[in-house]
Amino acid sequence: MSQTLVERLAEFSSRSGFAALPDDVIEECKRILLDSLGCALAAVAEPGARKAIEFASLLGGASGDATLIGTADKVSIFGAAFANADLVNALDMDAVVPPGHVTPYVVPGALAVAEAGHRPGKDLIAALAVAHEMSYRIGKATDYLRDIKDGEVTIPPVYGYSSTVFGATAAVAIVKGLSEETLAHALGIAASTAPVNAMRAWMMHTPSTTIKYMLAGTLPQTALTAAHLAEFGHRGDLRILDDAEFGWPRFIGTTRWEPERITAGLGSDWKFVTEQAYKPYPHCRILHAPLDALREIVETHDLAPEEIDSIKTWGEPFVQQPVWLNRTIAEPRDAEFSIAHGLAVGAHRVPPGRDWLDPDLVHSRSVLELMEKVSYEPHADYVSAISGHPAARPSRVEVTARGKTFVGERSYPKGVPSPDPATRMTTEDLVAKFQHNADGVLPESNVAAVVDAVLGLEAVADVSTLMDCVRPPR
Repeated sequence: MSQTLVERLAEFSSRSGFAALPDDVIEECKRILLDSLGCALAAVAEPGARKAIEFASLLGGASGDATLIGTADKVSIFGAAFANADLVNALDMDAVVPPGHVTPYVVPGALAVAEAGHRPGKDLIAALAVAHEMSYRIGKATDYLRDIKDGEVTIPPVYGYSSTVFGATAAVAIVKGLSEETLAHALGIAASTAPVNAMRAWMMHTPSTTIKYMLAGTLPQTALTAAHLAEFGHRGDLRILDDAEFGWPRFIGTTRWEPERITAGLGSDWKFVTEQAYKPYPHCRILHAPLDALREIVETHDLAPEEIDSIKTWGEPFVQQPVWLNRTIAEPRDAEFSIAHGLAVGAHRVPPGRDWLDPDLVHSRSVLELMEKVSYEPHADYVSAISGHPAARPSRVEVTARGKTFVGERSYPKGVPSPDPATRMTTEDLVAKFQHNADGVLPESNVAAVVDAVLGLEAVADVSTLMDCVRPPR
């Protein structure tokens, strides 16, 4: 009897140990982890993240097995995974790869289990590699937010990041050292218990929910549950990915199901590294190319916000939805997606990081007044550009000030692999981003120790020693 898709994914996971990974995959996983820890550290005071931290203390026991990043506390692995997922995602400056926000969902569960189990860094690297590759491939097999149909970008009627549950579960299973057979059952259980894809409701309703496009903590909790139940002997549905009519593709409402994209070259051809991107700004990715252009204009010409008469912007066409057009900023998380607010903040020349979402800046008269001078329209070349390269985001910004109009354009945002080498964030760039995010949260000695440990993660004998460094002293 031929293998099911679930069994093939389990086989891939079991055979993709550290020794089997290409060098570029190993390096990318370390970059992802460093960036994620920095994003979490920057978010410890964000209101939504504080709610997640508070909730984490309720989630099972007082054993103190895993770290709440950026705090002096340790809680259960379920509590740590829940809160750390929200922390990584809270400022919306976490790493992205198709189908979108993968990292905050697949890293925290594996990280908590690796810390609690005193696992070596090599195991964590293998887990992160499998999780991102699996998520990327399943994302490519299903509907995508930027799919082109009949010459236009068409948002799927059902969309979200529930598909990352497979990679998240595999990552936990790898760190736990589960057998291939048990891992397959864990994947089957995960598919049957994954969160719903509620992203379209989040897009269409304002004020939108502050749990965002998905409550981040629920995904790693589902993965932890699936892996442990399989370990305890529960049976999963091994055919759940092969049944397009009644199985998982139907659960998530995808109109496209191309499983060959999941299996082609699986284990030999690592694809996620070709599109793995990083975010310099704590704002939805759709605005990054315009922000690059805008910030160059205001810095080159030394423009003050009060001098600006208008900011006209052209960019991604699919964002003509309420969550992005919103101009009522009640919470910092509203600011992360509002196009008008994001451009107004960008014009203030504040270094990107947690300061962008400081309530004093978010609700300042200067930002709110400038926000009313911002307009946004679809870019005419968007479809042709993205059809030629998946990272393309053609953008144009016109700033009117001092009786003149200053123009900036971008083809690709900073942070993506593209034909322009300057758009890639180097490891040095990511170290600088981490240092800025950790500043004021960790002592300088801890910051340096985290950088050294993550960039040399294959030599770390016990992941808990790394996590000790992301807890500030009491």
